[in-house]
Amino acid sequence: MAQLLTDRTLRGLKPAPAGKRTVIWDTAVPSLCVRVTDTGAASFNVMRRLKGRIIRRMVGISWRVPFPAGQPLPYSLSDARNDARSAILDISRGIDPKAAREAAKEAETQAARETFSALAKEFLADHVSSLRSAREVEAAFKNELLPVFGKKPIAEISDVDIVRLVKGISKDRPYQARHIFAYLSKFFAWAAAHRYVKASPFAGLKAKDLLVKPSARLRILNDDELAALWRATAALPYPSGPFVRLLLLTGQRLREVAEMAWSEVDIDKAVWTIPADRMKADAPHIVPLAPEAVVILKSLPRWTGPFVFSTTGGHRPIANFSGIKEKADALLTNIENWRFHDLRRTMRTGLSALRIVDTVSELCIAHTQKGLHRIYDQHSYIDEKRHAFEAWGCHVVAVCEPNAPSNIIRMNVGAAR
Repeated sequence: MAQLLTDRTLRGLKPAPAGKRTVIWDTAVPSLCVRVTDTGAASFNVMRRLKGRIIRRMVGISWRVPFPAGQPLPYSLSDARNDARSAILDISRGIDPKAAREAAKEAETQAARETFSALAKEFLADHVSSLRSAREVEAAFKNELLPVFGKKPIAEISDVDIVRLVKGISKDRPYQARHIFAYLSKFFAWAAAHRYVKASPFAGLKAKDLLVKPSARLRILNDDELAALWRATAALPYPSGPFVRLLLLTGQRLREVAEMAWSEVDIDKAVWTIPADRMKADAPHIVPLAPEAVVILKSLPRWTGPFVFSTTGGHRPIANFSGIKEKADALLTNIENWRFHDLRRTMRTGLSALRIVDTVSELCIAHTQKGLHRIYDQHSYIDEKRHAFEAWGCHVVAVCEPNAPSNIIRMNVGAAR
């Protein structure tokens, strides 16, 4: 049956007889019809021949009949005719509307699979998780990159986006910006190799053109600040307080202390041996422990997991350094603009003030000897390093706990070595 469809026609529709379908063709747009099932489901459809077969596609949405009086139709007749004309045109061009919708849906699904977030997860799992710096790289992606690029298809990230991000970070955090540039460069090189992008947006970009050259940081804590921090750590529960104190007493790098394992520590001999795979120079590093450090280690809980500083029963080392610093800052009122790495610089400066020779002081913080000394001087300096660490430990106690009994070695700043 064919007739000029009107709103009145649509509102007058009733369910088809049992086991039947009612089909009414629209004379205004040939190939458009309204179909009604025996259950009262009504819908607009286009039927057209394509390559010898009949193509039928629903346009718009279906609705139930009879439709309640006084309510607007959920899909207007004018919209149905416009959508039908578009579908008819596509079919006449050899485009199957269903196939086109499926292709568009597949393209959308593929785009979702190729967002920065999805590919970053794959990149980190396949190429970063086994690296010594994995935790730092993963943290940078989580905190710096995913909030900016997470839902964006990787193919839509341009060199302009990269420049804007890196320059923005470089203004206040030049070192972090340098790391972000390196991480993103490797990520996009990987993406290009896997054909997720035609070319890396880093082509032609140079770090030196984007990054603010960081000035050497010279901050150290004076004795008053040292004492204030030491007192604050006493109020911080495990693992935060003991962790910060060991950072100060040993002068080792942040993650070297954070990832300390009980298997590396010989309490009886007061020695901590950091394996080569955890050291920047890829060589094992022996740290003689001052008595003050030994006391701290003996006071710590022994978990079933291997790590000394942990919130997961020793199974994973601590990593929330910003959270630890925030807790410490909440207890400090007279220390400004300090970082954990400043403790390492403070300790190294303190060794000089305690008349420890430069060779020993540098070896204490795992700086390798330079030039011919590195080749010809194979002395371990264990005894000299032990003296240095014990001298520093005594000084820390003298400054931070002046009433505690100890064999104090006072600093003599500026003394000849």
